[in-house]
Amino acid sequence: MRDTRIRRMYKTTRYLLLLFVLSCAMPSRAQDDTQLSQYWAMPTYYNAGAAGSYDKLNIRAATRQQWVGMPGAPKSFLILADMPFRIAKSRHGVGVLLGNDSYGLFKTMSLGIQYAYKVRLWGGQLSLGLQVGVLSQTFDGTEVFIPESDYHQTTDDAIPSTEVNGSALDIGFGVYYTHKYFYAGLSATHLTQPTISFDDTYEGSIARIFYFTAGGNIPLKNPLYELQPAMMLKTTFQMLQAELSLRLKYNNFIWGGLGYRWKEAVIIMAGAEYKNFLLGYSYDYSTSAIQKASSGSHEIFLGYSMKLNMSKGKKNKHKSIRIL
Repeated sequence: MRDTRIRRMYKTTRYLLLLFVLSCAMPSRAQDDTQLSQYWAMPTYYNAGAAGSYDKLNIRAATRQQWVGMPGAPKSFLILADMPFRIAKSRHGVGVLLGNDSYGLFKTMSLGIQYAYKVRLWGGQLSLGLQVGVLSQTFDGTEVFIPESDYHQTTDDAIPSTEVNGSALDIGFGVYYTHKYFYAGLSATHLTQPTISFDDTYEGSIARIFYFTAGGNIPLKNPLYELQPAMMLKTTFQMLQAELSLRLKYNNFIWGGLGYRWKEAVIIMAGAEYKNFLLGYSYDYSTSAIQKASSGSHEIFLGYSMKLNMSKGKKNKHKSIRIL
């Protein structure tokens, strides 16, 4: 009997530990941008300066199911598009993004319009980009459950009991540099730390986030193969997340690779490009305690890229290194 009680206490403690880990993760996720393992394929989501960086019309759609098997785990869907244009001799870029995230009892929709101004610099191109948009967030208070006991109240004035929603202006800024063999960018999202007021009683704020991204091509002796490293650093100055990835691409057609998110996940990725169409998939195996309650995370992106004539009859010598 005593051994049975010990086993039950152990299972209960483990379950409560998982709930604690999830409860710590979810509030930070509610104030975070969508986590993308294939961030190198969708740079305009994190950096407005990347809009129109290459002489192509780029369209991307991505969906991510995080921590599969865990109730209330984050789900994300994104649509991104960007293209360059000229005014006289000056170069510019425009972009648009639409995002839909759900996590726990929160749902967030984001819409942003991007503009980037570009100048030639050191054999490459420097872009300064601005994003202006709106964030709309909903909290479903009808699904809140507080257990009745000697230690809990079944109601809490700090938690809505109905579905409430609100919206706020959202601004981002980015600097993005592209060269024949590499790219690098510094950016910030939610610059004004927008406060979303649900009504006169409830409100929430979105944290300002800073990013550094970089990547490039490493040619090999066999010209059919290319190594493509990439990295991303993300910080709010209260937390720091680091991520590295390395892909091997064959014949400008298929690629495979590995990634590592510091103290969070090991990532496997694969994809293919055929003519103007792209397809990529990644699987995250969590290295944290979350893995005890989840079978991992899945992410898929689809893309279409169409060459634009930006050189007035001359062949474009600029090569996109995000995918190629």
